[in-house]
This record gives sequence, C-alpha cells and structure tokens, in this order.
Amino acid sequence: MQDHGYLRRERVRIPGGRIITRTTSCNQPARSHAADEPARPAHAPRKDRQDPKQKAPRKPLPAVPQPAYRSPTLLQTATDLLADLRRTDPRLLLSACDTAHLAPGVAAWLERDLAPTAVRHALTSDLPNEPLHRPAAFLAHRLIAQLPPLPPFREPASPPAVHYDMTNCDGCDRGFRGPKGSRCRDCTPDPVHPHGSHLA
Repeated sequence: MQDHGYLRRERVRIPGGRIITRTTSCNQPARSHAADEPARPAHAPRKDRQDPKQKAPRKPLPAVPQPAYRSPTLLQTATDLLADLRRTDPRLLLSACDTAHLAPGVAAWLERDLAPTAVRHALTSDLPNEPLHRPAAFLAHRLIAQLPPLPPFREPASPPAVHYDMTNCDGCDRGFRGPKGSRCRDCTPDPVHPHGSHLA
C-alpha cells in the first residue's frame, strides 16, 4: 500500500526531542510530496511574485493652499463649486473625500478676491483631451500652480465727513453747525466735569 500511495510514513521530531514515525492512511493515492502542501486554485497568483495587473497604492493628493481663516461660509462655497464642476466636464466628478481635501484650496482662491466664476474658469479651462485618470490630483495641481497673488493692501475708506446745517442752540440761542435740537459747545456740559467745576 505504501508503494501505491495509500499509506504514508514520515519521521517527525516531537517537542521532547524524540523522533517518531507518523503513519497516514489515504483513500486517494498521493502523487508525491508536493501533494502534502495545500492545493492552490489554478487561477490564484503565487504570493512570491507580484501580480502585474495589481496596481501600486495611490499616492496621496498633494497639499493644497490653505485659507488664512477657515470661514464655514467660504468653505461651503468652495465645496459647492467643486461638486458642481462635473456639470462643466463629466470627467471632473469628485468623491466626497477628494472634495473635502480640495475645498480649502478653493477657499484660499476665493479669499483673494476672486469670484467663484473666475475660480471655476481657472480650474476648467484648457482641459486636456485625453482622459483624466485622477481628476482630484489634476485640480490640486492647478490650485497650487496657478494660485493668484494676494490682492494689494488698501487703506479702509474713511467715512465721509458729516456737514450740518446752521441751527440755533437750545440753551443760549447762539447759531452754530450741528444736529437740530442740540446745544452749542459752551452750553454742553463737560463729560469729565458735568457741573463745570475745574481742578485748580
């Protein structure tokens, strides 16, 4: 039986150090020692070789510009703009994760005094004719490479000077420029010394 593969004998060292003979009886004759290994499906790739069809893990998206202040309204506008890009070109369909990654970059553009239509134009104009394999990486590159400069600093406009018409003081009937129903400077009490007393 052993010659025909129905009976197998192996010498095995047990934990105590002794060598014993293990005998195995088989219903089907064994072909060789290779049959001792668990059978692998014919289509399963070997573990020691890299499957050529298996793709390498994707690189993470590059870091995009960040806004100076993360305003929720600004980030929502940026998210809406990114989600709507697929209407311009169906190849620009983004996942929720990619949109969340790119939204701060769009917000950085918006805080530089660009209108959403200008940002949309910058991201969607002159798209390549070939397929976009990773639209989020393409848009991240544009957000980084084409980031406009900060707008020039402008002094805040001073409020216009108020010009009052001539009116008469309610206290002494003297004419002066001021709001109607008010008192002149001499009749207005001093806020520090309301009773007109001065320190000597």
